[in-house]
Amino acid sequence: MQTISQLLDEKGHQVWSVAPDDPVFEAIRVMAEKGIGALMVIDAGKLVGVVSERDYARKVILKGRSSKNTPVSEIMTTEVISVSLHVGVERCLGVMTKNKVRHLPVVDGNDVVGVLSIGDLVASIIDDQRH
Repeated sequence: MQTISQLLDEKGHQVWSVAPDDPVFEAIRVMAEKGIGALMVIDAGKLVGVVSERDYARKVILKGRSSKNTPVSEIMTTEVISVSLHVGVERCLGVMTKNKVRHLPVVDGNDVVGVLSIGDLVASIIDDQRH
């Protein structure tokens, strides 16, 4: 079974982010442009939250708020669950399942060095089983 470090070496370490003061509209634009479902929210180099399409749907659209006038900080998840590079894929999948999250920041010290989706982990497990 792969470690997260090995999985990120294959997938890539790209981390897409917005600032907490950015309008939600900007976050949605970046997610659409990059074809992703969540962004890290980084302030002064520190991970302060995660914002997802689900946050947008539940906290902006359903509440009749404006995505151009609502800052990301008002809808982001602030209790960020993350993992280190040395954790195994199965353990990450367990963390995601237990905490009902679909995107998991990977940290090394205080730095976000990658982001994993549940799809990344499932694909890794399927690939492992194939071999």
